Amino acid sequence: MNPKILQEDVRLFAEQFELREQLCGKSFLVTGATGLIGSVMIRCLLELNRKYDLGIKILAVVRSIDKAKAVFDDDFTDICFLQLSLSDITTQNISQPVNYVIHLASPTSSMYFVEHPVETLTTAIDGTQAVLRYAYNAGVEAMVFASSLEVYGSNHDDGPICEDFQGYLNPMEIRSSYNMGKRTAECLCHAYAKEYGVPVKIARLTQTTGAGIAVDDNRVIVQFTRLAAESKDIILHTTGEAARPYLYTTDAVSALLYVLLRGNAGESYNAANEETYISARGMAEYLRDTFAPTIHVRIELSEGLGYAPVTMLRLSTEKLKSLGWEPLVDKRKMFERLIAYIDG
Repeated sequence: MNPKILQEDVRLFAEQFELREQLCGKSFLVTGATGLIGSVMIRCLLELNRKYDLGIKILAVVRSIDKAKAVFDDDFTDICFLQLSLSDITTQNISQPVNYVIHLASPTSSMYFVEHPVETLTTAIDGTQAVLRYAYNAGVEAMVFASSLEVYGSNHDDGPICEDFQGYLNPMEIRSSYNMGKRTAECLCHAYAKEYGVPVKIARLTQTTGAGIAVDDNRVIVQFTRLAAESKDIILHTTGEAARPYLYTTDAVSALLYVLLRGNAGESYNAANEETYISARGMAEYLRDTFAPTIHVRIELSEGLGYAPVTMLRLSTEKLKSLGWEPLVDKRKMFERLIAYIDG
């Protein structure tokens, strides 16, 4: 992996993020701090601090201090790490004042959903409730919950999907532990906003990728990009019809902060780059045609790998854009940056 690509991404984010003055002197509590989005979020906040001397303070909730040290390396001393489970996030355990909560902690692996459905559900529901209780008791200025486009379930219409759409979800399918957990967590956020006045907003993130991915990241977009970077054939284990948009890491960070600062409490916002909408097979063919013309794309069907059902999720981002947000990394640049990071 090439760390310079991530450093460049973070530097460009700090230069381009227009709401930075609103973060001056604020303290953040970030869950899921060692995950892809959490780690890039923290790096972006640190870079804003260094470049503009904003006085931002970061409290990062992690399960393992050792893992946190490995992820953040030299930045470790600039962050206050709290080794806590989500259920231990209370005002008794966190004495420092907090202005903003960014709740990112969640399983992200399809195989984990299938092998650990109970843990997937309880992390989403019980974990989010614990964070909401903390936000209420701490009197925070705002909270954002990172949800997922998978709350929309199955959809076979290729038209734009707005935030009021609800597709089919079968609660008797094992992989629904993730989708149903996120739906229920969203309902909890809305309920806490309406009943208790907690200023929590919801960002429905599409799949996010970019510099900062883990070496063992096995999501389709990373697998395909890695194969293209290595000039190896891309093999699909499904028909490749499922389609969705994607979002680059720093654009995801920007979207979360726009929802946090400008969104309405109790409401959800799709976060995606509409221009990147593509099927799995289309992605493989795009990578071949654009970056690796000598490779082949083949289909070899296989079951039991935990893939989501075939669905088409062309997210509309008009609601998020109405807050002033725009993605900055288009499809070609997303794959160029990802290849450059992997190739390092």
